[in-house]
Amino acid sequence: MIGRDKSRTHWRVLKIDRLEPTELTIFEDSTTYSEHDCHDLLRRLHEGNKAVGGLKLIAICYGIIGFVRFLGPYYMLVITKRRKLGTICGHTIYGISKSKMIPVPNSTVRSNLPYSKDENRYKKLLSTVDLTKDFYYSYSYNVMHSLQRNLNDCKAGQFLYESMFVWNEYLTRGIRNNLNNTLWTVALVYGFFKQVELSISDRIFKLILIARRSRHYAGTRYLKRGVNEKGRVANDVETEQIVIANATEDCPTQISSVVQIRGSIPLFWSQETSRINIKPDIILYKKDVNYEATRLHFENLAKRYGNPIIILNLIKTRETKPRETILRAEFADAVRHINTSLPRENRLMFFQWDLHRHSKSKATNVLRQLANMSAYALSLTGIFYCQVAPNSRPLESPDIEINKTDNFSSENLSIRNEGADNVEIELCNTRCPGDSNRSHNVKPLLNQKGVLRTNCIDCLDRTNVAQYVYGLVCLGTQLFTLGFTESPKINLGEPLADELMTIYEIMGDTLAFQYGGSAAHNKIFSERRGQWKPAAQSQELIRTLQRYCNNAYFDRDKQDAINVFLGHFQPQQGKPALWELGSDQHYNVGKRDSNFPNENVRVSMKRSLSAGSIPSDTPEADPILGCNQPLSEIVAAANDGISESTPLIPTNEDSIAACRYIPSVIQKQFFKFMHDGQLLGRDPISCDEDDECNFSNFMDADWLSSSGNSCEGDINERSLGSLSIENVVNGLNIDMNEPARKSSGMSTVKENEQAKPDLDELLEKFGSWVSDGGSLFH
Repeated sequence: MIGRDKSRTHWRVLKIDRLEPTELTIFEDSTTYSEHDCHDLLRRLHEGNKAVGGLKLIAICYGIIGFVRFLGPYYMLVITKRRKLGTICGHTIYGISKSKMIPVPNSTVRSNLPYSKDENRYKKLLSTVDLTKDFYYSYSYNVMHSLQRNLNDCKAGQFLYESMFVWNEYLTRGIRNNLNNTLWTVALVYGFFKQVELSISDRIFKLILIARRSRHYAGTRYLKRGVNEKGRVANDVETEQIVIANATEDCPTQISSVVQIRGSIPLFWSQETSRINIKPDIILYKKDVNYEATRLHFENLAKRYGNPIIILNLIKTRETKPRETILRAEFADAVRHINTSLPRENRLMFFQWDLHRHSKSKATNVLRQLANMSAYALSLTGIFYCQVAPNSRPLESPDIEINKTDNFSSENLSIRNEGADNVEIELCNTRCPGDSNRSHNVKPLLNQKGVLRTNCIDCLDRTNVAQYVYGLVCLGTQLFTLGFTESPKINLGEPLADELMTIYEIMGDTLAFQYGGSAAHNKIFSERRGQWKPAAQSQELIRTLQRYCNNAYFDRDKQDAINVFLGHFQPQQGKPALWELGSDQHYNVGKRDSNFPNENVRVSMKRSLSAGSIPSDTPEADPILGCNQPLSEIVAAANDGISESTPLIPTNEDSIAACRYIPSVIQKQFFKFMHDGQLLGRDPISCDEDDECNFSNFMDADWLSSSGNSCEGDINERSLGSLSIENVVNGLNIDMNEPARKSSGMSTVKENEQAKPDLDELLEKFGSWVSDGGSLFH
């Protein structure tokens, strides 16, 4: 393999032994060649190997994705075609357009290996991981980290692959450990990346929305739920919203970002996949008395983002058949229990608001209430803001050419490929040149401290609505901080709000396909756009059936492919094949090869739904710099289980085997209002009546709706019908009042043009079936 920089002045050579049938032997030539010297080296190699065909150009690629071995030889995965997705401060972000899997041993060596039909099946299984969708990378920008961390931390190299958001950590581990560098590989992040140009008041700015999906406890909807023993949760996604102001020449660029997260409810719970029940029962399969896994999860969040940790829980308040309410009560108990051992300033802040119930009420302005809660959360965490200036010295990245014996032509080396346009960035604390009167424009560096964590059951549909609203509130503050607006207010009726909604809707659909198998349910977005109700209902029906079919029939294979790609399952001769194991079991047996040292070997089969523990191979706390507050005064205890460097915690299979713990639904009033004027120095919040209000930061947001927005049937349950969340926000500048307007594409439907009663009845019954579960066919 021949690697070169963009300017074609530095050339390096990587040699891979192709005579080893099942071992990976890599050697990097320490010499840095000129183009002429490298060309001369390849010419001599070609002439010396003419008897066996000489050198032949296999591919021009843009980085090594990694190496993988099933039951036979090693294969090398490379990027052969890329596409530009956007730029961050001059650093280009790429997606993969084409990739290639190349066998490492030559054809003669491979012909002597025993044939295995399982080998081909594993290859096909891995190929179902579509690298051309939703994977992205950069040669010079650490896209696996937030902007705040990148501008406060200069760490690079092997450290980058330790991030929880790098999905090819396992695939690249062999070559990285062998060469002790990352020159030849790229770190792939899985999730979502979108960059657009927007404008407000005739001023243009760039908006970048990034979603990073964690590789820990990764998988599909019903096969990965809740939390595992190490505090990793399913569907763990970090979302970052970046706003960049277009700067004039020689002036610093103003840039701001804000991070929010989503993740499954951190309890031991599951739902068994069913082909006859579209909504399987929710089962608490393990009673964690001390909520240790939940505690580990929130300790990890505090390490990464600082305090406060604000939880927005959107699951249902009450149901005919208890499902979500089981988790609602247990989650509240867990937070209350954890808060008893934390100092006042580091306690978890817990908001509970039934989005599903409020969205059914015409009297409830769902988006406005979410905006008020979001404004309160933002007032606690703040945003990241800085000014950056371009540096004249670019960072270079290598293009790579792969050659093997046969038909070498000197023209192959003359092929030029577009390199990354990489520009270093530095913090800027100076005024624009030649403008001595504008020193006041140099604003101080701001850091985000703490994070908003949003969840529903799947962390897809309701969560995406809440994340959009939080993003809209943050965008108003970001534009105000950048000097684009005179007030941090964005009206829901403004075009900018609709444009942002479209971007979040696309992100929501992408994340929903990855985890749930269909696009997200966007009922609130559809109503917001004024979409014709029968059309929206039909769309929701189709997406429900699509999600059901994927969950019931295809998610098993998808989960298997993810487990192979991430290295959670490693095939070995004489051991059961992956598809012979039931319900997402991981069967890691035997001795790992020499390219993957210091690994914990497991020789027992585990069910992910019970043990829930997947080995983590590398450490990382992924902190946002500038946030030094620990979650607990005894923060050292967290190092025993939550750091990404921590070895796998052994799990006692017998203790958690098939335990099905289902707590009874709490019948008493769960929250009551109490004043605690000294709590964090903020307005009063709601506390559980069993709590002394000095242990917990609880707020039942369902109680904070004004009386005018009350839902039917809720009046007798409210103790604060007249208290609105605006009182809690205490005058924050947020204006979410929507002016009356009609969609230009929406016409009035006359009574005789409405759907037939039998269709309405069918849709109503289907909605009840979806909400309450039951058999698919009667």
